[in-house]
Amino acid sequence: MTANASAAPTSDTARFVDVTEMAGQKISAEQLERMCHRYYWARAYVEGKDAVEVGCGAGQGLGHLRQYARSVAGGDISAEVLARAKATYGDTIPLAVFDAARMPYPDGSVDAVLLFEAIYYLPDADAFMAEARRVLRPGGHVLIATANKDLYDFNPSPFSVRYYGVTELAELCRRNGYVPSFLGYVDVTRVSLRQRVLRPVKSLASRLGLIPKTMGGKEFLKKLFFGRMVDMPASILDTPVPYVEADAIPGDRPDRRHKVIYCAARLG
Repeated sequence: MTANASAAPTSDTARFVDVTEMAGQKISAEQLERMCHRYYWARAYVEGKDAVEVGCGAGQGLGHLRQYARSVAGGDISAEVLARAKATYGDTIPLAVFDAARMPYPDGSVDAVLLFEAIYYLPDADAFMAEARRVLRPGGHVLIATANKDLYDFNPSPFSVRYYGVTELAELCRRNGYVPSFLGYVDVTRVSLRQRVLRPVKSLASRLGLIPKTMGGKEFLKKLFFGRMVDMPASILDTPVPYVEADAIPGDRPDRRHKVIYCAARLG
């Protein structure tokens, strides 16, 4: 897969540096586990196949995908953020700056398109799904991981456009010619006592707009809500975590038990 430079967006995207996890930043242990988990989940869909991660950010998961996929490429709308991935992988993984609705890949050239924790930044999710349909081979998958907006203590990310819960994702997939299935990860009834006690506090802080916008500003609150903090790695290959299967969930109703929603959308 060869990237076309003409696909690079022209909008100012430097602001995404402030909301993207970079190597060396302090994150919660749960946050690291969640990041690793979504790439472990993707393994079954990319093994022996050609995959592209859209909105790959600093690229922490690309090295893991490369272990299993026949080929892997990545891209992000922010050149500033993508520079971190290029510093980690050099020329070993093709990386390009591009808009999710204008991928620089030929028709029918990949088997899996990944969009992890990024769908809520897209100005037009339907345009992305249509573009993914163009580059996918028959029977290919779009893999989406997203924070679950249907939890009462949900806190939206700065610069987000629209969040999708299970029912909204199901509708988005079906009207664009995909057959979706869903999993939920991190059951809120099984998290630490600290988190269960502080969920109402987090909910109130979110409603009052008291949660900081930048990664640095959120560090203190993460330590308060989640406890132990760790360093964000440049690649999850450096910090493997145990894998636990996510829970199958229905696609016809909002999910109110899991922090993360996974959607595997098969091209119908």
